[in-house]
Amino acid sequence: MELPEITMFEHGIIQVKIAMSYPLRWVNSYIIVGDHTWSVIDPGPRSEENEAAWQKVWGTLELDVAQLESIILTHHHPDHYGLAGWLQAQSDAPVYMSARSLAEARLSWGEGNTAAYDLIDFYTVNGMPNEITDQLPEHLQSFVAQVLPQPQVSIITPEQPFKISGHWWIPIQTSGHAAGHLSFYQADWKLMICGDAVLPQISPNISLIPNSDPEPLQSYLDGLRILGEYEVEWAYPGHRRPFTGFRERTVKLLDHHEQRLDAMAERIRIQPLNGYDVCMSIFNSKLTLHQLRFAMSETLAHLEELIRRDRAHKYQQDGIWIYTAHE
Repeated sequence: MELPEITMFEHGIIQVKIAMSYPLRWVNSYIIVGDHTWSVIDPGPRSEENEAAWQKVWGTLELDVAQLESIILTHHHPDHYGLAGWLQAQSDAPVYMSARSLAEARLSWGEGNTAAYDLIDFYTVNGMPNEITDQLPEHLQSFVAQVLPQPQVSIITPEQPFKISGHWWIPIQTSGHAAGHLSFYQADWKLMICGDAVLPQISPNISLIPNSDPEPLQSYLDGLRILGEYEVEWAYPGHRRPFTGFRERTVKLLDHHEQRLDAMAERIRIQPLNGYDVCMSIFNSKLTLHQLRFAMSETLAHLEELIRRDRAHKYQQDGIWIYTAHE
């Protein structure tokens, strides 16, 4: 097992690239080193390779796993949450996330959950063909191994200062990409650990899924405006590289979604369409099943936002929701 790429930054922050599936290839885990302890933010998806990678990381950095102070999760997606239970078992360190994020983890990964079948029903009434939805249970089941064992979780209260390796950070809760997502702001250093709330170069996926946030795009746009108010010199994202120009990036993401809303409104102005047909008209048709799931839920998030803004409405035809724009 090769040592993951490690990059040192100021203030004891260490970026560790933990492997994940194509197309993103890695997730950024962050180690924050204090005087006597260290903390991990978003340890990555569980696999035997990533377990070995972490053992190499703390060995190379001469970090004592018994001094691991905390395991902190920005959100519940498997590429961030997955190794938390394993790392907790190695160290006996507490795992922290928001209460809403924990609820989302239980919705997705809890015993007896029906998330896969709820998603099939949801996509079916929005026009996705059966030959695709039939593949979803096996596809979604493949992620379960990435999140086991599940951790024992302690709750972070948003906006209440939270100490990480000897320094106080402000947890900022936003939604859209993942309900209950936490970013962490260090005011003295003007640093933001932003998880997947703000990414450089790429737009975070904004998904409408059953039993979660019913207006994820509106929630995401509101969150971008909140995050953009902070004075940030360096931002540490969940994917790609740490970056400057944080506020400007929030503005670009706001503009991106307004343009996508306009594009979808134009599609359903020309002719009424179901959600799947809108998705195929906007996104590349040569998508993997994983990418298609993201694209479909992102399309539906935008279509529901058009309805919320009174730019569109939907009606049922033969059991399928059809979207049409207001003139």
